[in-house]
Amino acid sequence: MRYPQFLEKGQTIGYVAPSFGCATEPYKSAFDHALEVFEKKGYHANIGPNCYLSQGIGISNEPALCGAELNESYLGNRSNVIISCGGGELMCEVVPYIDFERLKKAEPKWYMGFSDNTNFTFLSATIADTAAIYGPCAAAFGMEPWHESIGDAFDLLCGKKNKFHGYGMWEKESKKCEETPLAPYNVTEPTEYHAYVPDLSGQKATLRRVEKAKITMEGRLLGGCMDCLVNLLGTEFDQVESFNERYRDEKKIWFLEACDLNVMSIRRAIWQMKHAGWFDNVAAFLIGRPYCMGEEMFGIDQYRAVTDLLAEYRVPVLMDLDIGHLAPMLPLVCGGTARVTLQGSEFELEYTWK
Repeated sequence: MRYPQFLEKGQTIGYVAPSFGCATEPYKSAFDHALEVFEKKGYHANIGPNCYLSQGIGISNEPALCGAELNESYLGNRSNVIISCGGGELMCEVVPYIDFERLKKAEPKWYMGFSDNTNFTFLSATIADTAAIYGPCAAAFGMEPWHESIGDAFDLLCGKKNKFHGYGMWEKESKKCEETPLAPYNVTEPTEYHAYVPDLSGQKATLRRVEKAKITMEGRLLGGCMDCLVNLLGTEFDQVESFNERYRDEKKIWFLEACDLNVMSIRRAIWQMKHAGWFDNVAAFLIGRPYCMGEEMFGIDQYRAVTDLLAEYRVPVLMDLDIGHLAPMLPLVCGGTARVTLQGSEFELEYTWK
């Protein structure tokens, strides 16, 4: 796995919009303020041509132009790291225009973004053996003041921190809007992790919930937004089988979260990834809070949507973690190695950079 160089003071942050651009409020004002914040911190900006556009369908511009912007920023020498402007809907249509063959040979750069950016962060690791950060997009850095998780993401990007912990509270309803574009996360809900471990008392593989046990595992992180992952599965860009073969001697820790999927869609996504062989040699599953949190359908809630199908792997399944769309979120290095520990209400992730 290739790890890019960390951002240094005085270097340049590149901004691209392969998904939504910062064309409307509150994102435009938040992005503008983020640029000011980074400038005051001593960093330069290389703003891609699509960053302020909304001319595409579910993305900033036509797919070919979005791909060209990303290729130029990654392969050129004007940017040292890259942060995506935002998530969106159809970055999958940009993927065919990303030159992964050249990316494999180029000097690696950190790329950070989440949600629709799974279309790059996941493929960068599985196709190009280059680690990428599943973390906040550019406009989030415009909030005042920064939430601890925003500082964590930037510290990771700068190589100043490699150990992170859960944040204790999460945001159910955002106060960010056109009138308050710089509003910080409105964290009002106490975090409650749900940990499941294999129950080895019977012949059938099952998982049981535990509350106080210390759970520790190590492995190479893979994952992202399930909405995007299942869309890539089975295409020519799905190279998980060859990735698993290249890293066959290493355990994998899958991190997964859902945006638009309801509990049945989550269950179908897990079923599809499972039967595609994606979860071979898995050490654990880290599951983020889904947008459908608390929803039930046909007696299935967000927990059974996952645990019923993952029990056969006989590994820990940790749920309602700070991953993804319900802020705050931990910065996760897709392709990176890490040690993960959950003890009661304390969650910790430490990168080992192997």
